[in-house]
Amino acid sequence: MGTLSQVCTILTGFTARGRLEPAEHNGILALQLRDISPSGSIALDSLTRIHLDDVPERYLVHAGDVVFRSRGERNTAAFVDESISEPALAVLPLIILRPNPQLLSGAYLAWAINQEPAQRSFEVEAQGTSLRMVSRATLEKLTIAVPDFETQQRILQID
Repeated sequence: MGTLSQVCTILTGFTARGRLEPAEHNGILALQLRDISPSGSIALDSLTRIHLDDVPERYLVHAGDVVFRSRGERNTAAFVDESISEPALAVLPLIILRPNPQLLSGAYLAWAINQEPAQRSFEVEAQGTSLRMVSRATLEKLTIAVPDFETQQRILQID
């Protein structure tokens, strides 16, 4: 068992200070809340490109990362798999989770967050009534089981 802050790096998404302007060709892919289904899958083909200069690396998601829906009716996580063609900008209210590769696979981390014990924890800790929000602090203290890699893979295969 471990808390998320012990097994991964937790980063908030990019804060847009205004409207994100679409870019035709040479913009950066933007991953927004609407691109992640409540069940935890990413619609990579629907990502839009936006024009933004000098994006800090900490806001970019890569294959192996997990993105968490911190707002909305369901607070689920989505694994960013190898089908992503290039890094994408994660926009708030998304939170980026980078699992420690020595301890945990991203796919397992997303699976664990989407299971009933974590979801119950979010129900208790969520803030707001009309628009639920799970804070970064709540995520940091979430406890999940951290089995060895072989067990993580078996769990994912069974699921």
